[in-house]
Amino acid sequence: MFIKTKISAGIRGSIEQYDNVRELLKAIDDQFVTSDKALASTLIMQFSSMKLTGIRGVRDHIMRMRDIAAQLEVLEVEMSDTFLVHFILCTLPQQYGPFKISYNTHKDKWSINELLTMCVQEEGRLAMEEGKKVNLTVPGKKKDQAKQKGKGKIPPQSDIKKELKCFFCKKKGHIKKNCSKFKNWLDKKGITRPAEASGK
Repeated sequence: MFIKTKISAGIRGSIEQYDNVRELLKAIDDQFVTSDKALASTLIMQFSSMKLTGIRGVRDHIMRMRDIAAQLEVLEVEMSDTFLVHFILCTLPQQYGPFKISYNTHKDKWSINELLTMCVQEEGRLAMEEGKKVNLTVPGKKKDQAKQKGKGKIPPQSDIKKELKCFFCKKKGHIKKNCSKFKNWLDKKGITRPAEASGK
């Protein structure tokens, strides 16, 4: 039979031989029968896990959710428009927070189409606001300039290594009370080296 030659080999092997086309198509259809309950469960899982992650794409997001709701309605799992509006608002990201508050504080209830229109307008407003934030950045800064940014700053005191320097002979490596020239000068002057001679 010509129709059977056009069916993939994996399916063809599992179907018995039929002389009648109608019986053949019914046998093929029986191979792909799915449970309405299982399909409804899958759609509900998809529907409940949907979230809009960014500002953009709100129209597609709402359309996908409406499509799943319509498929569920065919499977006799019905949702009211009010529930759908509230649920869709819950799936929007935090940038839409003031928009959600605005809806919740008004007495009017929106239909799905009104929600879609309002969300698209809000998306445009948020995109413009985001664009203004981007324009506030300073253009043209090079990587080298960013690296040199902190070079003129004085490092914290803990990072400064103090090198010993004698205040008497001005040589580095020792302090005044350990300086041989200072000791000789004290001896010449006849000054004894008392304990109060400080290290200055």
